Amino acid sequence: MIPRGSLLTDSRLNKGKLCMKLYRTASGYIVENNDRFYAGNEPSWDQIVTRDDLTSYLEQLIPQLKPLEEKSFGEIEASLLAPVGSQEVWASGVTYFRSRNARMEESKSSGGGDFYDRVYSAERPELFFKSTPERVVGHRGSVAIRRDATWSIPEPELTLLSTPSGKIVGYTIGNDMSSRDIEGENPLYLPQAKVYDRSCSIGPGILVSSSPLPASTEIRLEIFRGGELEVSGTTQLAEMKRKTTTLVEYLYRENTFPHGTFLLTGTGVVPPDAFTLQKGDEIRISIEGIGTLINTVG
Repeated sequence: MIPRGSLLTDSRLNKGKLCMKLYRTASGYIVENNDRFYAGNEPSWDQIVTRDDLTSYLEQLIPQLKPLEEKSFGEIEASLLAPVGSQEVWASGVTYFRSRNARMEESKSSGGGDFYDRVYSAERPELFFKSTPERVVGHRGSVAIRRDATWSIPEPELTLLSTPSGKIVGYTIGNDMSSRDIEGENPLYLPQAKVYDRSCSIGPGILVSSSPLPASTEIRLEIFRGGELEVSGTTQLAEMKRKTTTLVEYLYRENTFPHGTFLLTGTGVVPPDAFTLQKGDEIRISIEGIGTLINTVG
C-alpha cells in the first residue's frame, strides 16, 4: 500500500519511462516533460486541449514556455485546478462485472436487477451526462454527499479527454460520486443519484497520449477515516468490458462537443455494501501512469 500523504510519481508508476502531463492553474497551465515543469498562459486552456495533435503541439510549445524552479509535483500541487475548461463531463456505467453485480444488488428490491445485467451485456453502452465544468472539483478539493442520501460512495474511474473530432488525446482520473440508495430505489433516479454540486472530481492533470493505456494498468481506491485506512481496493483496465474507443464513438453519435469532452469510463472498484461515506473522509484514487487524485468529503 502506498503510504498516506505520498503521491504516485512517474518513477514509481512507469519505472523510469518519461511522459508528458498537462496541468491547469489559475494563471494558465503547466506542462511536465522529462521531470521538468514549464508554465504558460497562452494560448488558452480550451485552445490547447481541443487539438488533435496535442502531444506534438506541446513538444513544440515547451521551448517558448517559462521553466519553473519547482522540481517535483509536490511543489506545484497547491496551484492546481481541475483540468476542465469549457468541456462537458460525461460518464459510462456498468462497464465492469463488479459494477454490474453492485448495481444488481442495490436495485433488487425495486425489481431493477435484471436491468443492469442487460445493460452490461448489450451492444450499446450506458452513457449519461455527469457534470457541467463549474460543478467539477479538482485535486485536493472538497466533494459532496447528498443530504437526502443514506448510502454514498466514490467510484474511481479512468477518464478520457477527447477533442471535438472524437480523438482521445489524454487520460486523467475521475471520481463519480454516487448515492447508491437513490439509484437503487429506481434506475430512473440516476440523474439525482449522480448529478449534483461537487459530485464529480477530476485531476490532478492530464497524461497526454493518443495511445491506449496498457490493459495491466491498475486503478486503486483508498478511503481514510480519522487517519485510518477504512476501504481499499484495486482493479485493472483489463477488467473493463468495453473499449474506450467504443465508448467515445457512441458518445459522439448525434452529439457535437465544440470544446471536446471528458468521459469517465466506469468503475471496477466498489466499497462493501455496509460502507457509506461520511464528512471528513479522504478519498484517494491512483492510476498507474497518471498519478493520485485526492479529495475530502465536505
